[in-house]
Amino acid sequence: MAAVYRKTVTRPLPSDAELFTRNGLRLARWRDRSGKRQTAAVIAGRDGDLRIRTEAKTYTAKYRDGAGLVREVATGCKSKDAAQAVLNELVERAERVRSGIISAADDAVRDWLPAPIADSVADYLTHLRSKGRSATHVADCERLTNRVLTECGVRTLRDIQATPIERWLAARLAEGIAPRTRNSYLQAVRGFCRWCVDAGRLPDDPTVRVAKLDDRGDTRRTRRSMKPAELERLLYVARWRPLAERGRLTVTKDESERRGKRDSWQLAPLTLDALPAAVDRARERLADDPEQIAQLEVVGRQRALIYKTLVLTGLRRGELASLTVGSLVLDGPTPYAVLEAKHAKNRQRCEVPLRPDLAADLAAWLTNRAEAASEGVVRLDAAKRIAASEPLFGSLSQLVGILNRDLAVAGIAKADDRGRTLDVHALRHSFGSLLSAGGVAPRTAQAAMRHSSIDLTMNVYTDPRVLDVAGALDALPALPLDARADNRRQRAVATGTDDAAPRSSVAPTVAPNSDKGCKLGAIADNSALPNDPDGARKNPEKQRVSRGFVERRRPDSNRGCRICNPMP
Repeated sequence: MAAVYRKTVTRPLPSDAELFTRNGLRLARWRDRSGKRQTAAVIAGRDGDLRIRTEAKTYTAKYRDGAGLVREVATGCKSKDAAQAVLNELVERAERVRSGIISAADDAVRDWLPAPIADSVADYLTHLRSKGRSATHVADCERLTNRVLTECGVRTLRDIQATPIERWLAARLAEGIAPRTRNSYLQAVRGFCRWCVDAGRLPDDPTVRVAKLDDRGDTRRTRRSMKPAELERLLYVARWRPLAERGRLTVTKDESERRGKRDSWQLAPLTLDALPAAVDRARERLADDPEQIAQLEVVGRQRALIYKTLVLTGLRRGELASLTVGSLVLDGPTPYAVLEAKHAKNRQRCEVPLRPDLAADLAAWLTNRAEAASEGVVRLDAAKRIAASEPLFGSLSQLVGILNRDLAVAGIAKADDRGRTLDVHALRHSFGSLLSAGGVAPRTAQAAMRHSSIDLTMNVYTDPRVLDVAGALDALPALPLDARADNRRQRAVATGTDDAAPRSSVAPTVAPNSDKGCKLGAIADNSALPNDPDGARKNPEKQRVSRGFVERRRPDSNRGCRICNPMP
């Protein structure tokens, strides 16, 4: 039943068409764009409008596929011979599927190859949205993928090839883009191609041989951690700067800085030392408007509480912005905030613990908001009472600029001598560094940071300048240059640190001797244990791993490794 034919289609009646009747058939006569006279039958459409009925200009192939289903495929050919050649290829493919030479899945891939690339990209973006990807992520994938495909001249899936993509990426590098940006383009296109493979639209991933560049040295921004004294100054400035802005003095501009006759003065810079006086002047100027004073104090308290929450929880700015009033659980023995999976970076729901003082500050903040909203003292977003679905702090889109101004008033440099900067995400770095400085076990710090790799916690989110490295050197033994060997020997025997009685304060921490703990450090020689009178070994045929190290048995007081099995 395989055949090629032209479909009968209907089109709107041309505006310049002339209607007439011939042999009882209603016809229309008009001239096309090339000036040729055309004639076609006239019929009434579904909505009653007149339409013309003509044949399509291209042929359609009708055949039975490998599954035995009748299919119609547009050949796009105006010549009948060319359309017949397309039909013959389709029939041959169907025969190969029925005979088992190729699978139906491989045959379906060939149907997608000539399809417009825009259709597959649209389906890919729909797939990302169905997986719960954020709107920002979907928009970035669409922008990056469309740019590469468009500028590489890709119109169908068949046109996706590795060589044009490699050339395009090389051209962008020559223009000066960073290696990380170049990898972002490659990653976007590769994600699309891999989805096409999984969806049965491509036989393989054409970008698999396009290598990524090493972008570890391409750090766009290196952040530093803040020390406790800096954090105290930051919270103090954030608490009072909104009110102090209304009490700033004015100073006369220099003539070289004036832009016009009236541009003769400006507000004096606000500094940490001048902050208390500015607050007092603001209270005097706004004495007739106590409601505005209360509103500015609420704004300052909120900013300080936002900074404190970021530092003591390690939440990212977007994660903190997603918290609602109902996300807080403050009445239990261990207060915590619920971070939903769709808002977490790792897409995992977690309960972020809250320190008691932070939980008390948050509870007082919510209580004051509820009382102010019900009494109408301060204009807030809540109408009567605070709903559980209301954001905890509202939008944090302006937090970057606010933090920069707070840092300037607090006298904290935006960048240090190493070029490391401070921004909102640096507060999360401060959280990780202060955990390490406080002696928190690395594995516990990793769990608090919600990192998948402990290397990320220790090497990226731990600032050595916050750690007391100099103080740690005091744990090393004293090594005087003019001390006599016999005196050192006597002191070693007296303290139990001579060679006859080897002891180490590092061994219990670095290499715990526990049946269930992990084995770190050197492996001791087990040929003859001091507490084994027979000198027997568990495995006499086992070769010695190291010599010169004597293992001394001791009571199993450490039931597990503090790093691998931290205490709850």
